[in-house]
Amino acid sequence: MSAADILVVGGGVAGLSAAAALARHGKVVVLEAEDALGVHSSGRSATFSHYGIGTDPVRALTRWSRPLFGEGIARPAPALFFATEEMMSTLIALEADMARFTDSLERLGEAEMQALFPPLRTGPGAAIAGSYYPDGLRLDSDALLQGYARTVRAAGGLVLTGRRIAAVERGWTVATDSGDRWTAPLLVNAAGAWADRIAGMAGVRPLGLRPLRRTIVVVDPPGGADVRAWPFVKSAVDDFYILPESGRLAASPVDEVECEPCDARPDDYDVALAAWKVEQYTTLPVARIAHRWAGLRTFAADRVPAAGFAPDAPGFFWLAGQGGYGLQTAPAMAAVTEALVTGAAWPAGLEELGAGPAEVGVDRLFAA
Repeated sequence: MSAADILVVGGGVAGLSAAAALARHGKVVVLEAEDALGVHSSGRSATFSHYGIGTDPVRALTRWSRPLFGEGIARPAPALFFATEEMMSTLIALEADMARFTDSLERLGEAEMQALFPPLRTGPGAAIAGSYYPDGLRLDSDALLQGYARTVRAAGGLVLTGRRIAAVERGWTVATDSGDRWTAPLLVNAAGAWADRIAGMAGVRPLGLRPLRRTIVVVDPPGGADVRAWPFVKSAVDDFYILPESGRLAASPVDEVECEPCDARPDDYDVALAAWKVEQYTTLPVARIAHRWAGLRTFAADRVPAAGFAPDAPGFFWLAGQGGYGLQTAPAMAAVTEALVTGAAWPAGLEELGAGPAEVGVDRLFAA
């Protein structure tokens, strides 16, 4: 039996960012089931930070987090949200939502959109207007994960991979498939798609989390074009996005397929759907798919991340439901976790932005 002050189950961005914040307060041990960090969600993200997804609390978490991404983690990258005639009311509503958190939006016409992203289809039946957001950020997920892990280790903690949880006993003691046993008075459940299963092992009421599979395909740019300066492009109705990826273009049909917690693999239908969306919204012919992958995005019922102590299990702390915005909200959620665990004040300015205890705290989900 090995002892710690805090056990964190899950080595994705949620668990690692929280562990880095909590490492200031005691010995933290992170237990990750896979042989690498961020395998299922954090490492399969589009890694783009913007205000075009999520609800107002998610946008608030994103706004608060932006200044805390250090050098080498984030680089400027513009975004373009486009609309067909049928999507215009949605684009107008999206602009209003985003305008509460940024004043850098600019409405563009067809020629201006094509100047930014030449393959975009415009005109009747295609994109007729767009909202340009120049202040997006492209995040380096691996650098972010490794940076948090280094912070934990520098404080005397441990980040252990290949430690799949086999049993949880109140107290808290966890046993892993590798034969380890760890005990601590505080257990942080940041297991992503597996968080409800960890709760089940502990006899704790689940949150009712929904893991959803998303597919991404990588296609060739037109005529060997240099796409590095092209923006992240997304439909206003959230059924397609495309962005530069290592000299090619990564695209998704923004699918959300109900999925058991697993090592997600792309389904042939969803890959075909992604290719069809590329050809529907752009002039790119998809002659081949250079690469494909799928990842899990796990949501709470209201699609807002949740943090807080379980009401039915003292010392059991939930950090779950990061959905598709775990990277861009990680600094804020780590600060929330630190405040709730230590009894400190809520992170300064976060509640005023719209992400206070009522919006982010776990109690809202048990009261529902």
